[in-house]
This record gives sequence, structure tokens and C-alpha cells, in this order.
Amino acid sequence: MDALEDLVDQGREAREKAYAPYSGFKVGAALRTKSGRVYCGSNVENAAYGLTICAERVAVFNAVSEGECEFEALAVVSENLAPPCGPCRQVLAEFGLDTQVVVADLGGRREVHLVSDLLPMAFTPALLPPRSSDSERDAS
Repeated sequence: MDALEDLVDQGREAREKAYAPYSGFKVGAALRTKSGRVYCGSNVENAAYGLTICAERVAVFNAVSEGECEFEALAVVSENLAPPCGPCRQVLAEFGLDTQVVVADLGGRREVHLVSDLLPMAFTPALLPPRSSDSERDAS
């Protein structure tokens, strides 16, 4: 079993934990960091639909909450080949455009993309102006 296939399997397991009573559309994600650790997530829906969160962001936030901010690959597993939504793509771009994204379905099909392919012309931290230090702000 190759490393991406193992990541897809973990995403498939995470999908089983999804809370999707409104859409029935369950998604699981497994994110491997450059340190080799894997963080999983599943989508969590809410009756106030705007508060729903995607599996990809749950996985990213799990990793970041543990101090991991350098990502290698993300597997996203759903019933069909559903790529990350726009907000998830933007969150992934925050941590690197070279992260591999494996989009997989339950039938065994998969596609591999880079975040840079999924979000061309991404808004990244590099586009922000340099921040002044706290001491410079205090002096003004």
C-alpha cells in the first residue's frame, strides 16, 4: 500500500464519523504533515447551515492546534470525486501551495492535485505587507 492510499483509507474512516443529518453528504479528510503525523477530520453540519464546517478545515485546524503547520498531503473522501470547496482551498493555501490533495470516492477512484492547481492566483501571506513590530507600534 502506498502512502497516498493509506491516507485515503484514513480519510474513508474519518468519513464514517461525519455529522451530516441535513445533506446526507459525508466527507472525511486525512492530512499528513511534513513530520509524518496524520490529522483527520469529518464534516459537521448544523441546523444554522452557515455554521457547518468541512472535513478539510477540521483536519487542518486539528493539525494547527497541535503545532503542525507544514503539510505534505491531504486526502478528501466522499461518495463521489468532490474536491475541496473554495474556503477550504484558501485555508490550505495559507499553509503552502505545494500540498498534494487527493480527491477520492468510495469506489476507489482518485485524482491527485496540488493546492496551487486547485486555487490559482491564491491570496497567500506573502501578499500581505510586512507587519511592524510591537515596539514600533507602541512608539507611535
